[in-house]
Amino acid sequence: MNAQPNAPFLRRRLGRRLKAMRDAAGLTLEEASARLDKTRSSLHRIETGATRADVHLIRSMMDLYDQWEEGLIDQVREANKPQWFRNYGVDELGYIDVETHARQVREFGVLNPPGLLQTEAYVRALLSSSRRKRTKQQIDNEVEVRLIRQRRLTDEENPLELVAIVDEAALRREVGGPRTVHEQLRQLVEAAAWPTVTLQVIPFRDGAHSGMDGAFTLVSFPEPSDPELLYVEHTAGALHIEDADAIRAAKLAFDQLRTEALSPADSVALIERIAGELDRP
Repeated sequence: MNAQPNAPFLRRRLGRRLKAMRDAAGLTLEEASARLDKTRSSLHRIETGATRADVHLIRSMMDLYDQWEEGLIDQVREANKPQWFRNYGVDELGYIDVETHARQVREFGVLNPPGLLQTEAYVRALLSSSRRKRTKQQIDNEVEVRLIRQRRLTDEENPLELVAIVDEAALRREVGGPRTVHEQLRQLVEAAAWPTVTLQVIPFRDGAHSGMDGAFTLVSFPEPSDPELLYVEHTAGALHIEDADAIRAAKLAFDQLRTEALSPADSVALIERIAGELDRP
C-alpha cells in the first residue's frame, strides 16, 4: 500500500498503534466508531493519520479497548505539534517529515549528488534552475532547511546513516559552473570519511547498469513497528510506498547497484580525480 504523504509521520505512527489496539479488542471500525460517537470515516482517517486525534478521544479509546498505554497521551501531543520545517514554507512532498524520524537513508541518484551532501552553492544553483520558479526568500528558506537536515549526519545524539550510490554523471554535470562543482566534489570526499556516510559511484566505464530506469530512496526507522518506506519522485509529485513486496524489490535493486558500483575507497579516488581535472586550466 502507499503511505499518505500528506499525513505527518508521527500521526501515521499513532494511527497504526490505535488500529492495533482496536484489532486486539476485537472491534470493527463500525463497532468502535459507534461506541466512540464518531463516524466510520472519521475514525478511519484518524487510524491512517489523515486527521489528528485529541487527548480526550485517545483516553476514550483506551477505556473502550481496555488497554492503557503509558506515554500514549504524550505521543498524541507530540504528533499534533507543527512540523519544524513548516516555519520555512517549504514544499517538501512529504519527504523531510519522514527523514526527520529516520534511522537510515539508502539513496540512489542519477543526476545529482545526494541532497544531504550538497553544498550551499550547489543547492542554490539547482533551485535557481528548477522548473518551479522561486523568490529569493523561498530559495534562502529551502537552503536553510537543507543545511539543518545535513546536521544529522554529524549529530552524536541522533545520527542519521546515509548509504548513497551515484552515477558518475552526477559528478560531472556542471551545476553552477566549475567552481561550484569543484567545491561540491571536495565536500563529497570529506563527507565520505564520516562514520555515518557510505558513498559509492557507478563509473561511466561500466556502461549501462541496473539503475538506469531512475532514482529512488529507501528509508528505515528505529522503531520496528514503523514500516520501511520507498520514496520515488516524479514530474507531478512523489510516491510514498510501504508495500512489503515493493520494498523487498527496491532493497534487492539497491544491493545489486552496490555490487555494480566502485568500492567506497575507489569511489573517493574517482571523485578526487574528477576534482583534479577541474583544477587544470
